[in-house]
Amino acid sequence: MAQALPKQLTFDEFIEWLPENSEVRYELHDGVIIEMPKPTGKHSNVTGFLIEELVLTIIQMGKRGIWTIPRESIVKPTNEKSGYESDIIVLAQDAISSEPRWERESIIENATSVKLIVEVVISNWRDDYYKKLADYEEMGIPEYWIVDYAALGGRAFLGNPKQPTIFVYQLVEGEYQVSQFRRGDRLISPIFPDLNLTADQIFQVGGDCRFAPLQNSKN
Repeated sequence: MAQALPKQLTFDEFIEWLPENSEVRYELHDGVIIEMPKPTGKHSNVTGFLIEELVLTIIQMGKRGIWTIPRESIVKPTNEKSGYESDIIVLAQDAISSEPRWERESIIENATSVKLIVEVVISNWRDDYYKKLADYEEMGIPEYWIVDYAALGGRAFLGNPKQPTIFVYQLVEGEYQVSQFRRGDRLISPIFPDLNLTADQIFQVGGDCRFAPLQNSKN
């Protein structure tokens, strides 16, 4: 829900406003503070599973200690009136050392610090498909995933009837090119070429009971 405030805020005003140790997540969207919907158990399961798979792949790629997934961070787009706390963000350790606000506030301002951002879709799906997609592209984030395991997005994205889909956006010459992954597909990630993961595995973790029991994706 949007928080009623007398005026639109800048990013810095939003950071100053943020309550400490809050159990509620907030983002700033075009100057308006947004209270993010509380994630469901399935959403948390999918997010946790993806973090595990990415960490394993980071280790296999020899990037342990070079790439990292922080517990929390805030991405500052270029428009100065938005701030996003993504579900998953993979950062390059050598680049974040140049982030002026990282040590004190966990704020990411430079796309060079980011390898990947993942948003797992919940009820506010338009933010992931429209607002964040546009801002991450403009900012220059090299890879962005939209994981719509519950098929909550619009039919323009998911088809009719809707199908659970994972979208992988790759930045090519300043613009995103998208690949879609549905049942039976293996995910292909330019940033994580060694990733051994299928869409079915993600959908199963999200509660789709039509699949056989989950197998270890590294076997």
